[in-house]
Amino acid sequence: MTTKETSMRSIEMANHREGLKLGSFIKRLLGMMVMVVGLVFVVTGPSLLCPDIAVAQDGVGATDGGEDSEGESALFYYAKALGWVFGPAFLLLSFYFVSLLVMCLLQIRRAVVLPEDLREEFESHLDAKEYQQAYELVKEDDSYFGRVMAAGMARIQSGYSVAVDAMRETEGEQAMLLEHKVSYVSLVGAIAPMLGLLGTVSGMVGSFQVIAQSATAPKPAELAGGISQALVTTLIGLMIAIPATAAFSMLKNWLQVINAEIDSESLRLMSRFQGVGKK
Repeated sequence: MTTKETSMRSIEMANHREGLKLGSFIKRLLGMMVMVVGLVFVVTGPSLLCPDIAVAQDGVGATDGGEDSEGESALFYYAKALGWVFGPAFLLLSFYFVSLLVMCLLQIRRAVVLPEDLREEFESHLDAKEYQQAYELVKEDDSYFGRVMAAGMARIQSGYSVAVDAMRETEGEQAMLLEHKVSYVSLVGAIAPMLGLLGTVSGMVGSFQVIAQSATAPKPAELAGGISQALVTTLIGLMIAIPATAAFSMLKNWLQVINAEIDSESLRLMSRFQGVGKK
């Protein structure tokens, strides 16, 4: 390869990297937009599902001075039903879920775990029999693919089978790191309905306390607070858990596809060393 060809290839690779950086910025911007939309949906979702909820302040208004019962907005009603304990808890959980989901979407992408420019430059070094340069290239890269290939190239002098074993071991480590990140999405899907169930039990206990402490039959409005908390916490918990469970399944399948692709591509590139170590 002449100096001019090498210079042209370097310029092309630099332009390609700039294009990837621009694409990465755009995707991050879209990810932030998705996060904002998700947060708005989680917070205002109940009001979208039940837009017109009128809550009587004290049963029949005429019994308390002839005032008409005032209506409350759905969002205010749900916030009041959740209270100062479950409201912030669900809000923090929804923030955590959306930010975690965006992080996974940005990190578990082919352009991040298997950079095309890295693969092309690595393969060009192998075609030119520049094995040391190929090893240094992947050694300095922190991507999933770069670490796998660096592990194989570091052990290639010990034989092809040893290099493949080293790659498979590194693949397992990198896959486990990504699976740990994805598993937190599943954790959100498990915690949200349990938090909703806790709110349900707490609300029902509060309503039964009102009944037990009342000398006469309590008014419906006196029981409404506990019942509202019981139902609303269950609703919000399910609204967070259902998307989290669906997202976990999709991310897990996506990760399996990426693992298979990196395994196939790494073996293809290392197959040219199959004769190494044989007598």
